[in-house]
Amino acid sequence: MGALFRSEEMNLCQIFLQSEASYACVSELGELGLVQFKDLNPDVNAFQRKFVNEIMRCDEMERKLRYIEKEMKKDEMKIPDTIENPKAPAPKEMIDLEATFEKIESELREVNTNAEALRRNFLELSELREVLKKTQVFFAEHGGHHSMIDDVQMALVHEDTGITSTTVQLGFVAGVVPREKIPVFERMMWFACRGNVFLRYEDIDQVMKDPVTGDEIFKSVFIVFYQGEQLKARVRKICEGFKAVLYPCPENSQERFEMSNGVSTRLEDLRTVLYQTEEHRRRVLASAQKEIRLWVIKVKKIKAIYHTLNLCNFDLSHNSLIAECWCPVMALEDVQMALRHGTELSGSTVPSILHRMNTKETPPTYFRTNKFTAVFQSIIHAYGVAEYQEVNPAPYTVISFPFLFAVMFGDVGHGFIMFLFGLWMIAYEKKFLAQKSDNEVWNIFFGGRYIIAMMGLFSVYTGLIYNEVFAKSVNIFGSSWIPNYDEAALEANTDLTLDPLTMFDNVTGPYPLGLDPIWLSSLNKITFTNSFKMKMSVTIGISQMILGVLLGLVNHVYFRKPLNIFCQFIPELLFLLCLFGYLVALIFYKWVSYTNHCTQCAPSLLIHFINMFLVKYQHANDGYQNASYSCETADPDITGCTSQTTFYPNQMIIQLCLVVVALLCVPTMLFIKPFVLRHRHNSMLKRRAGLTAVSQSALIHNEELDEQSGTGNGTADKEQAISDIELGTVRSSEVKLSINGDGGEHNHAEMEDQSADDVKLEEFDFSEIFIGQAIHTIEYCLGCISHTASYLRLWALSLAHSQLSEVLWGMLFRFSLKMNIPYGGSVIIFVVFSVFAVLTVGVLLLMEGLSAFLHTLRLHWVEFQSKFYHGSGYNFDAFSFKNLQNADLDE
Repeated sequence: MGALFRSEEMNLCQIFLQSEASYACVSELGELGLVQFKDLNPDVNAFQRKFVNEIMRCDEMERKLRYIEKEMKKDEMKIPDTIENPKAPAPKEMIDLEATFEKIESELREVNTNAEALRRNFLELSELREVLKKTQVFFAEHGGHHSMIDDVQMALVHEDTGITSTTVQLGFVAGVVPREKIPVFERMMWFACRGNVFLRYEDIDQVMKDPVTGDEIFKSVFIVFYQGEQLKARVRKICEGFKAVLYPCPENSQERFEMSNGVSTRLEDLRTVLYQTEEHRRRVLASAQKEIRLWVIKVKKIKAIYHTLNLCNFDLSHNSLIAECWCPVMALEDVQMALRHGTELSGSTVPSILHRMNTKETPPTYFRTNKFTAVFQSIIHAYGVAEYQEVNPAPYTVISFPFLFAVMFGDVGHGFIMFLFGLWMIAYEKKFLAQKSDNEVWNIFFGGRYIIAMMGLFSVYTGLIYNEVFAKSVNIFGSSWIPNYDEAALEANTDLTLDPLTMFDNVTGPYPLGLDPIWLSSLNKITFTNSFKMKMSVTIGISQMILGVLLGLVNHVYFRKPLNIFCQFIPELLFLLCLFGYLVALIFYKWVSYTNHCTQCAPSLLIHFINMFLVKYQHANDGYQNASYSCETADPDITGCTSQTTFYPNQMIIQLCLVVVALLCVPTMLFIKPFVLRHRHNSMLKRRAGLTAVSQSALIHNEELDEQSGTGNGTADKEQAISDIELGTVRSSEVKLSINGDGGEHNHAEMEDQSADDVKLEEFDFSEIFIGQAIHTIEYCLGCISHTASYLRLWALSLAHSQLSEVLWGMLFRFSLKMNIPYGGSVIIFVVFSVFAVLTVGVLLLMEGLSAFLHTLRLHWVEFQSKFYHGSGYNFDAFSFKNLQNADLDE
C-alpha cells in the first residue's frame, strides 16, 4: 500500500543502441514493460521515418492474417487461446513468416476460387435439372408435347382471324427467375407482348445457395410460349432485364429424359469434387488454426518494436540509435539487465548505454497496482491522473469508498447478496477471464468484482449497526427496554410510551451492537433514526474533509512550499475546525452530557449554530449563566434552561472567538500570498537592476565574482541572494493562473525551479494571481458549507433505502403471509416471493446500489479530493507486450 501513497520516482534516461542490437534491446524492454519512450522525431512524417518499410511489411502480414481469420470464422472454426507468450522473432524470421502467410493465403484463395466455380456450375446444373423436370411435368399435364402445343395455339389464336390452329408456328423458352420477381415478371410479359405469349411457372422446392456468399436463394421455373421471331426477341429481352437464366430445353420428351440423366450424373461428380475441395480447405485452415494466435502475437510485437524504433534518432557517424525514455528509478537495474540481455542475443560486441539525464520536464505518473487496487486507482484516474509525486487518494479510497457506500446501503440481507455476487466472480475469475466476453455490462461488473465484494461486506456491517435485515430487525443480544405494562393495559391501548426512567435496563446497559431492535417497531422510529443518521453523516463528512486538508499539508511539505503552509493550509484548517469542527464537538458533547433526566434542557444544535453567527444568545436564570449544571440534579424550573439557552460555561465568549478566528482566516488566505509573491518579484527586479544581470545564473555568477574580487557585498549577502532564489523568488510558474481548487503548489500561483535563462519576470501579473487566489478563497469557504450539506446525502439515501425495503416487505410479502387460504396459500406465497425477490434484486440491489455508488463517487471526487488533489498529470504509458497476448488484429 505504501507504493500507492505517492507515484513512483521517475527518471528521464537516454539509451544508446547499436544498430544491430537495437531490435533485440527494444524487444527485451517491451517484455519488461517499464519504459515509456519519447518521440524524438515529432516533425518527421510517418512515411519518412527509417523503419517505415518494415512497418508496411507488418501491415501486409496483418492483412493476410485477417484474411485467414475471416475464412476460419466463415467455417465457424474457433481460434484457440494460448497461455504461451512467444518472444518477438528476429528480423530475419520475418521472411519465413511472410512466406508462410503468402503460401496459406494463395492456397486459400485458389481453393476458394475453384470452389466458387464448382458451386456456380453446381447451381447451374441444379437449375437445369429443375427446368427439365418442371417442363416435363408441364407437358405431361397436357398429354404430351403436341397436345400442349395445341392448347397453347387455341389460347393464342383469335376466333375472328379465320386462321386454323395448324398454321401457327410456336416456340418456347424455359428458365429460372427469382421467386420474388414472378408477379412483376408475369405482368411485364403480358403488357410487353400484348397478351400474345403463354406463361407457366412453378416454384422450385429445393433450396439453392449463392455460390459467392452462401446465402439461400429461392427461384421458380418458368416456360413461355410465343409465336414469331419478334416476340421471341422481346421475351428474351424481358428475361434479361429480370436477370432470369434461360436453359436449353429439347422439344422431344426422350431427349429431355436423356439430358436430365446426363445432368444428374454430372451433379454427382460435382458433389464429389466439391466435397474433396472443402476437405482440402478445412485441412489448410486446421493447420493454420493451431498457430494463428501465436502468429498474431509475433506480428504485433514486431510492429510495436519498429514503431518504437521510429521514435529514436539515428546517428550516422556512430551507426547507432539514440532513444529517450521515462523509467521508474526502482526499475533502472532491470532496464540495464534487459539491455545487456538484448545485446547478447543480437551478438553485438558493443554494449548498450543507459544514461540518466537531468530535466525540468514533468515526469509521468506511475503507480504500481495489483488486481485488487487497480479498480480503486481507476476510480481516481476517472477524475484525473495525479500530478507527479502528488499524494494519491487511492489508499484511503480503498476503505472510505465501500464504507460511504455502505452508510447509504446499510442492510445485512442486501449487503450479503452483493458480497456473495462479488465473491462468486472472484472465485471464478480465471474462468471468466478465459471466456473473454463481449458483453459490456458484464465486463463492467466483472471489472469491479473486488469493490462489489467490499461494498457488500461493509453493507453487512452497517446493516448490523442499523439492525436491518430486509427491513426487519433482529434481536440477537436481547433488548435493553423492559416494558412493564400488564395485559389489561396492552389490550386497552394500541399506542403505549416507554419511559426510559422506569423501563430501561440500566444494569446491562444499551444494546451491545447497533440500534436496539425495539426502535424498528416503534412509531417514532423515523424521528430517532433520522436524528442519529443526520448527525452521523455530518460527523463522517467533516472528518473526511479534515483528512483532505491534512493531506494537502503533506503535499506542501513534500514539495517544500512553506508559503502554502502558512498562507493556505493553516487558515483552511482553522476555518474548517472553528466552524464545522466545533459543530462535531457539540454533537459529541450533547450525546455524552444529556440523558433522559434533562430532556427539556437538551440543546437544539442547529439553532445554536445559527445563533453563533447572529451573536444571539439566551441565558439561563441567575446563578446558572456561567456554571455547568449537572443533568441528573438540574431542575428546568429552577435553572430556566431550554433547548435554546447556553449549555456550557463561557459559551458566548468561546463561540465569538471561534467566529472571529474563522473570519480572520478569510483575508489571510486572500491577501498574504499574492502580496508576498509580489514582494519577492519586485525584490528580484531591484537586485537584477543593480547588478545588471539578465538571468539567475548571471546574478549568482556576478555575486561570486564580486566576492572573489573583494568588491561585493560579502558572503552573507551572497547566501541571502541564493537562498531567495532557492525559496522560489523568481520561479516562473508564479504567473500560472488556475481556478481549479485550493491554489496549491501546482495549479495556483506557485513557482517551479526552472533554468535562469527561461525565467521571464515580465510575465508576472499581480492581478491574475490575486484573482486566482480570490477565486480559491471564495470557493473553499463556500465549499466548506456546501460540502458539509452535501454529506447529508448519506442520511437521505439511507432513509430512502430503508423505507423502500420496508414498503416491499410490508405491502408485498407480508400481505401474502397474512392470507389464510387452504392448499392455495403456499402457491400464492411462492409466487409473491418470486416477485419480491425480483424486485429486491432489480430495484434495491441494482437501481439503489447504482444510485448509492454514484453518490459515493461524487463525495470522493468533489468533497474529499478537492481539498488536496489536483489530478492534472499524465499517466505513465509504458512500452509493454503484456496486452498483446489477448489483442485482436483489428486493434
